[in-house]
Amino acid sequence: MSELVKIVDSLENKISKLLHKLELLQQTNRKLEEELFSARNDKDLTLKTVSEWEQKYNSLKLANSMLGSNTNKTEAKLKINTLIRELDHCITQLAE
Repeated sequence: MSELVKIVDSLENKISKLLHKLELLQQTNRKLEEELFSARNDKDLTLKTVSEWEQKYNSLKLANSMLGSNTNKTEAKLKINTLIRELDHCITQLAE
């Protein structure tokens, strides 16, 4: 009988250790999930900022070419032609 008590005590001890280890792993998992969520938010914010800066850069580049800079004249002409085509399309849709 004494041997059975030792086995039960040993099992209880091992189960207790496993439960403790499980709790630690769950805490670590929650912390990592929070860090991942935060990193994803930071990434999204960074991508949004980069996109905004790219739009500003393209606008400045277009404005510079319209002011007489020779470097981007063809690009400016293409952009103007695209805008005119879009306006024509809108006018056509309104006329229908």
